Amino acid sequence: MRENIPVIRLKTDTDRLVARDGVVLCFFMRRSHPEVAPAIWRALQTYLRATPPQSLAWYGSDDGDTLPLDDKGWQHIRKRILERPGGIAWIVELEENCSEVGGYHFEYHGRKLDDPLYSHDEDATSGVAFSFPTEYLLEHGPAHFRALALELARELPFSFGYASLAFVAPHGLWYAARRELIGYLTRYLGLDLYHLTDTSRAIGTRARGAYWLTFLGQPLLGQLGGLEGLRHTLPFPDVSFQSMEGERLLISLGEWPDAIDTAKAHHPPQYRALAQLLEPFLYEERTGFFSLNKDNMRRWLRRLC
Repeated sequence: MRENIPVIRLKTDTDRLVARDGVVLCFFMRRSHPEVAPAIWRALQTYLRATPPQSLAWYGSDDGDTLPLDDKGWQHIRKRILERPGGIAWIVELEENCSEVGGYHFEYHGRKLDDPLYSHDEDATSGVAFSFPTEYLLEHGPAHFRALALELARELPFSFGYASLAFVAPHGLWYAARRELIGYLTRYLGLDLYHLTDTSRAIGTRARGAYWLTFLGQPLLGQLGGLEGLRHTLPFPDVSFQSMEGERLLISLGEWPDAIDTAKAHHPPQYRALAQLLEPFLYEERTGFFSLNKDNMRRWLRRLC
């Protein structure tokens, strides 16, 4: 329910906001950038229509600077996504605020998967993430958000995707407040901590976990028994299924996302059931971005199992 969603603001010692509560929507595609570029551009336009004007006001330039996202900036972004002919990676990062974390953020990491550079990264994907402040979900309601997530998903040839309550912190900015963050991660098991660069380079066609909205493509959906198999293994009244074109499926684990607050006695059983079903198909994080110990990340990804 909406009253169970926590308000979180993580700041540095200098009072800079580096992470906040929000909702993240991520998709991973086992396709090279040239195959998905038009779909990524259309999805970005859908995101822009759904969010307030100027929600994205800054972009990362080729030389590492952050520049105002004016008409010239949009021309640059369009060319980067649709018209840049060569390269092995296409990175687009659009932000609401250039000085601290805002609620709205778009991030895309496209890759040329057949390039020799990725010969050792057989599980690399092209990945995209859209973030929203929690206020967007509360104002528009979960039905609106689910419809928007579906609209975005239809554009993208994903193998796995999800929408979840999250610590919105692009580029891993949360690291500057990691001591405080650990307490929140321990308490709220339903809040995602994402790092698109690392996950998209390792997830392949596997899963990242069980989420409020879990999108399954192939081959994962088939490996899980398809729609009928999932209906049988997830017989919960709050769970709904929506088939999508291209042998894909959306699983909704409830009307509202659940923060899964460990300070409260009741936890929604459907999250654990889906997590246990997905456990054999979870990917292995390679970077260990929680700390130098990769096992921390492995345990956290399996926190609901």
